[in-house]
Amino acid sequence: MQMVRFLWAAVIVILLLAAGLWLSGLASHCCSARPAPSYIETTIARLVRSWSIPSGARQSKNPFTTSPALLQEASRHFADHAPPVMAMTAAEDTEMGRNLYPRAPDMRLAPTQQLSDGELYSIIHNGVRWTGMPAWGEPGDDPDSWKLVLFIRHLPNLSNDELKDMGRFKSIQRRRARRTKAGRRLFKRRTR
Repeated sequence: MQMVRFLWAAVIVILLLAAGLWLSGLASHCCSARPAPSYIETTIARLVRSWSIPSGARQSKNPFTTSPALLQEASRHFADHAPPVMAMTAAEDTEMGRNLYPRAPDMRLAPTQQLSDGELYSIIHNGVRWTGMPAWGEPGDDPDSWKLVLFIRHLPNLSNDELKDMGRFKSIQRRRARRTKAGRRLFKRRTR
């Protein structure tokens, strides 16, 4: 009998909370990706991201050191492989980035720059579940992901010339991809 009363009380409390959420207008936006995440959501997301990084990865050191040639290689790799969520500076407002939930971070800012090299590598190489961040590279050690860590470290100091170089490289890669796709379509038509 006491258990039945408890269950009824729990159901009533849940219904009252749901009604309160609905009346407050929060429920209409609870599952939409459009509003900015609250401070609590952001804190929880960063905490979950932190838990997803293996403890040994935090102390991992980047095997590469910064050089102009390596930064150019990494910036071009980023320009070629970064998803449409990320703009060239990894901070500009893109349509996909604006509507992604959680939002794509501005990697020039402290929440990203304060991560260790090993944490950045782990995020790039393994991705982050329930976000727009996919895993990149082949399983095992991935030198390209380590080079991207150098590029992310360099983002706050990215020059206009470097940004232009990335843009030129990306447009060249797009033209090559279009030619390749057009060539494949032509080949398919001829072999039918």
